[in-house]
Amino acid sequence: MAETNTKIPNRETVPKEYTWALEDLYASTDEWKKDMEKLKAFVPQITSFQGRLGESSKALLDFLKLQDEITILIDSFANYSFRKADEDTKNTTWQGYKDQTSSLYVALAGAFSFAEPEILTISDETLETFLAEEPALEEYRRYLSNIRRKKAHILSNEEERIMAAAGDLMQAPGDINGLLNNADMTFPDVTDKSGNKLPVTHASFIPLMHNSDRNVRKEAFTSLYSTYDSLKNTSAAILSAQMKQLKFNADMRHYGSALEAALDETNVDTAVYRNLIEAVHDNMDSMYKYVRLRKKLLQVDELHMYDLYVPMVADAEAHISFEEAKKNVREALQVLGEDYISILDEGFENRWIDVYENVGKRSGAYSCGVRKHPYVLLNHKDNLDSEFTLAHEMGHALHSYYSNKTQPIIDSDYVIFVAEVASTCNEALLMQYLLQKTTDKKQRAYLINYFLEQFRTTLYRQTMFAEFELKMSELVQNGESINAESACKIYHDLIQLYFGDDIVHDEQIDLEWARIPHFYYNFYVYQYATGFSAAIALSQKILKEGAPAVKAYKANFLSAGCSKDPVSILKDAGVDMSTKAPIEEALKLFDSLIDEMEELMK
Repeated sequence: MAETNTKIPNRETVPKEYTWALEDLYASTDEWKKDMEKLKAFVPQITSFQGRLGESSKALLDFLKLQDEITILIDSFANYSFRKADEDTKNTTWQGYKDQTSSLYVALAGAFSFAEPEILTISDETLETFLAEEPALEEYRRYLSNIRRKKAHILSNEEERIMAAAGDLMQAPGDINGLLNNADMTFPDVTDKSGNKLPVTHASFIPLMHNSDRNVRKEAFTSLYSTYDSLKNTSAAILSAQMKQLKFNADMRHYGSALEAALDETNVDTAVYRNLIEAVHDNMDSMYKYVRLRKKLLQVDELHMYDLYVPMVADAEAHISFEEAKKNVREALQVLGEDYISILDEGFENRWIDVYENVGKRSGAYSCGVRKHPYVLLNHKDNLDSEFTLAHEMGHALHSYYSNKTQPIIDSDYVIFVAEVASTCNEALLMQYLLQKTTDKKQRAYLINYFLEQFRTTLYRQTMFAEFELKMSELVQNGESINAESACKIYHDLIQLYFGDDIVHDEQIDLEWARIPHFYYNFYVYQYATGFSAAIALSQKILKEGAPAVKAYKANFLSAGCSKDPVSILKDAGVDMSTKAPIEEALKLFDSLIDEMEELMK
């Protein structure tokens, strides 16, 4: 199915081979509904353990085994309904089923809410006795220790029940923002120099920013942000609600801030977050040098925000079909060994991937590490960016696959701090493969341009997002108001800081915060930047050291799940994220690539 810029198909017309195989989870909706009833029936089984977890080693083990059983069932159940809902956000039937799934999650969370407070009441001596009596409990030692690590933040049984019951309310800002952006918001079409109308959607916006026709870029930029401007007060109110619910959760759980609460979930010190921002601030000169080079190579009197994505190398962008993208990704990842490639091939050949955009489909791209097998959502365009997105999302998918196959259920789900490492490592390996393969000077410059963009959009831009999210949180923490004016003012100042004086600060860019869904992911975005830095370091080790580094990467990282805290897992793979060093080293590479790009283009 070739990319089309002129017509976005309805879901039912997309060829089957380009859709994901959700039938691997359930043959029919009726089968899915049967599992809904099974899950509802678990609630009394869960609550039957209340007051008994410290009774005996057998009772504790039986409870944990029940938790595993439910985890396996709800994994397939929830992924089926959520993936169906994402196929077409305008399909009210599946949006309704998605809501029912979320409500069931809340009901199960409420039933389980007694467990953590009760586990905390078990004395250290008693717990060690249980572990000695029942060897099967050893599998849960890390899990039990992690709960007890957060003792100061676990509430009473009744308070935990209330917090669990508030789950739907906590999710509401993100859900509302998602529906506003994906289902309700539409943007005016733009017209190219041949008179063709080009649709502006969330999926097409960045490709339009790559368009060589500057007027198309400007029109698309205006189309998108004029729409956001008309809804800026609504967007600000939703963001304010998100920050308030995060503060509520942090306050109720006795954390000093929403940032502390968020990072403690993955056992990461807040210093890692602040170190990232400081390290990037210390290297702003490299970004300013990049902006000056972009202005020079594009040969414009004024560089605008809508000029940031178009390649600096004219006429070098290649048309890359989905089939060619798969081939290149496969070849680039051969360095990771035959076992890795065999799993990658399984995903390519057995419809793990939902490939193309259709009307109402969720925008962007993601991977879900379903235990049956991972699922990947794309909105593929036939270009280099989509090729790298494929490598990225399959990195996520295989990270999940290895962890699910290696770790026990309780330790199989890796935490978000390491979530972006495997995906970005794949991108770095693909880039090195493509650079080695090309002998054309102009093509090499084009690829370096793309690599520079990864640094700009991942290390600098995501750090800027992280700083914005922190500032929004601090406004609420200090009792100040989030509204369209305050959000735009803070974003304006950050754009100035991160991009400098050699670019025109187009007023519309102050509204960019309104279109970023990750601000509803609870301090997620910083991990793109830390993950990128770690991935650059790991990819360099793999390419320089070969088999020993590959073995450590697969055994100590891809297969580790959450068997240790994330900083320790990365240390085992050879990268120390408790320091600024990986970030600073990545930024040195960025600076050297700018110099190489300038030399190539002389």
